[in-house]
Amino acid sequence: MQALLEIETYREDAIRVVQEVFRTMLGIEVEPVIVVWPPDEELINVAVHYAGAWKGALLLECTPGQACAFTGRLLGVDPPDEVNDDVRDAVGELANMIAGNLKPVLPPGVALSMPTLVEGADYALRILGGNLAGMIAFRCCAGVFWVSLIEAPDTGPSRLLRRGDEPSA
Repeated sequence: MQALLEIETYREDAIRVVQEVFRTMLGIEVEPVIVVWPPDEELINVAVHYAGAWKGALLLECTPGQACAFTGRLLGVDPPDEVNDDVRDAVGELANMIAGNLKPVLPPGVALSMPTLVEGADYALRILGGNLAGMIAFRCCAGVFWVSLIEAPDTGPSRLLRRGDEPSA
């Protein structure tokens, strides 16, 4: 049977990890904020899946403009004008760093997948059997972005996250 996460432990650790990754890798300070999700903008979603003693996924959601700004900071170059393969790789790596640094709070023996990226405005992202364990909005110089943890229990119905859905946690 899969261990269940304590949401408050996840929240505190997730805030710390996101702040450390953005400060260290991008030189950007981020702070958690309370805002309504989803925004009225197109988003880029990056999912990194966990498998093993605990199953789930970490989602990083940001706008294309933010993804370009993050890429410029990560690579030490002028931000690209539009989303390209460098931008996709950079936000995938950011999500991977956040997911990897959260592994210590998860049960031992958890492995990470390669990042999966979805972009656009007309899509649905399905984490089969997943339940929203926590969603945190962060504000930085580039605006508001979101980090979520989806828990995929061994049994239960699928959870479909679609633009316009209300988070259930």
